[in-house]
Amino acid sequence: MSKQIRHFSILFLFLVALDQAIKYIMIYIAQPQSLHDFVMIADMPIISIALVFNTGVAFSFFTWLGEWLKYIQVGLIALIVGILFAQKDLFKQHYIAFSLMLAGGTSNILDRFLHGGVVDYIYWHYKFDFPIFNFADIIIDCGIALFILQTLLLHKKKK
Repeated sequence: MSKQIRHFSILFLFLVALDQAIKYIMIYIAQPQSLHDFVMIADMPIISIALVFNTGVAFSFFTWLGEWLKYIQVGLIALIVGILFAQKDLFKQHYIAFSLMLAGGTSNILDRFLHGGVVDYIYWHYKFDFPIFNFADIIIDCGIALFILQTLLLHKKKK
């Protein structure tokens, strides 16, 4: 097993486990009665902790897909993993970024199977209401930012 695959796997498993543990704690504290509950756990001036279940994707898009959404997402993750392992050079250059993105995506998909929707709990409401999100969303965004940064730096290095 290559160093990149080993590091990718360890980081992936750690992040999925951490995200699922945080979500378990949020559900345990909030004790929601249904998927439609909004439970305020800690109301603070800028960022609050409030449990909701998102049955769509980013900003609740595609909720109309219902149960099909999770299967479509599993297929997309499988396709992305297949492409990554086929594109060995791309994987070697960006394995940390891909681990972040795939861990976040996988953990959110796992929520759909375990809870019927993605477990969201971070509520930014300073000066405007931002959609409630979770740690998995943050690591996906960090993975995307890292991928873009690495791509720009590699492009600059080639010049």
